[in-house]
Amino acid sequence: MIRKNMANSSSPHAAPHLTTAQAHRAEILENPLQAYLLGIIISICGNVLISISLNIQKYAHVRQSQRGSKPYYTSVMWWCGVLLMGVGELGNFAAYGFAPASLIAPLGCVSVIASAVISVVFLKETVRASDIVGGTLAITGTYLLVTFAPHTSTHITAHLVQYYAVSWHFLLYLFIEVVVFCILLYLYKKRNVKHIVIVMLLVALLASLTVISVKAVSGMITESIKGQLQLIYPIFYVMVVVMVASCAFQIKFLNQAMKMFDATEVVPINFVFFTASAIVAGIVFYQEFEGVALLNIFMFLFGCLLSFLGVFLIARNRPKIKQQDRNFIPMDKIPGRRHTDKVQPEAKTQTYGSLAAKLMCNRAGQADDS
Repeated sequence: MIRKNMANSSSPHAAPHLTTAQAHRAEILENPLQAYLLGIIISICGNVLISISLNIQKYAHVRQSQRGSKPYYTSVMWWCGVLLMGVGELGNFAAYGFAPASLIAPLGCVSVIASAVISVVFLKETVRASDIVGGTLAITGTYLLVTFAPHTSTHITAHLVQYYAVSWHFLLYLFIEVVVFCILLYLYKKRNVKHIVIVMLLVALLASLTVISVKAVSGMITESIKGQLQLIYPIFYVMVVVMVASCAFQIKFLNQAMKMFDATEVVPINFVFFTASAIVAGIVFYQEFEGVALLNIFMFLFGCLLSFLGVFLIARNRPKIKQQDRNFIPMDKIPGRRHTDKVQPEAKTQTYGSLAAKLMCNRAGQADDS
């Protein structure tokens, strides 16, 4: 009798029907370790390429400024740096299709560590004690991130993205994010609050949408390459539009921050805010920490904290990028003049040249005013 009941319960007619949520959960629970490790390796290689490209571009700028003949965009070396950066960013994009977003985003500290090492070795920058301590902390944090991050590698399909996009917790998260973004944008634009935290929070809120859309697009492209075509679904193109729009506005606000504040402030704050927003996006949208042990979550957050502190120490008190150009003479240094403009003298003459023309214009303006 017991055997008969067991046979009946194992038959397909007696098995309970899976709900939509259970079906998606069964798809998520697949855990290929090779894909997880592949995503980590691709992300690390991409970040190293980005750091190399930044230092190559920096070297090209320094060399062109010393020669003073042609603009930087005519340098072959500068274009090689741009090409390497494109390859590195493409690697980060591909990594989102294999590993959790909450892991790929914090691995951006690898770029900061590699950039500091390359600048010391090739650009002959000085090594500080804070660089050594910060690099050690960042490497330790990276190890904890890789060890205790969720080891699930989700198969991102169009149906799965649609299911996540209409879930109540993501809709609530999206509503809160839109409200906060509007408040910050009002303070920034209308109230003229130009604090670095305001600007970087705007970047971070956009970055959360970028992470969600990038992982969705990358995952669907990966599944299409494997043989399950996902590009025929409208949700793929919706995510592409979200990815492009959020990236464009994110770059816009980030450039504004770079104009108003020094890179030593923008780099660590942007890394911390971007990483935090990516982790929250991975938790809310892709539910990446579901079923993870409490100790793993604590150690993962501790690894993030060490990475944040390491990046802050590496970027702290770096030399200012915006330095006064020696080819220009300040007007307030000319006897009898109280002007703050900068006028470039003629390169081939001993006289001031265009400086004299500027003085003549100023005198003419004063005569007209009188």
